[in-house]
Amino acid sequence: MQFSPAVTTIAQTIQLSLAPVFLLAGIGAVLNVIAGRLARVVDRARALERLHPRSSGPEHDRHVWELRLLDRRMSVINAALFLCVTSAVAICTVVALLFVAELANLHIGTIVALIFILAMALLVAGLVMFMIEVRMSLRATHIRAELLERERG
Repeated sequence: MQFSPAVTTIAQTIQLSLAPVFLLAGIGAVLNVIAGRLARVVDRARALERLHPRSSGPEHDRHVWELRLLDRRMSVINAALFLCVTSAVAICTVVALLFVAELANLHIGTIVALIFILAMALLVAGLVMFMIEVRMSLRATHIRAELLERERG
């Protein structure tokens, strides 16, 4: 006789896995936003790299400052992407383990819970890195004081 789980058992497992799957969809949206920011930072860095050799004086110093900031932002965005993707992988593992545990009649609830907690911690860390990058970007987008000064004359 071959083991075949009841349809109701599979249906219950699918219901149990719905929350992590919705969470996975949300992480996908966050990853899309973060990847878009990374693309914009890279585009800006490339534009500044073209201007850098032709600049001098205060303008050159500003380009160097902004290039350094963009480099740091790329590192922070990369960390945020890594953490969020790792969180998504952990959530996929949770969903897979839910089915494996049900089909093999394993009692691994503690392991599933720990992986889910790890996924949440990774997601929180990724979102914190994203918030740090957003704050860093504000430093680069402020209008310089010398451009806001009134012309004296």
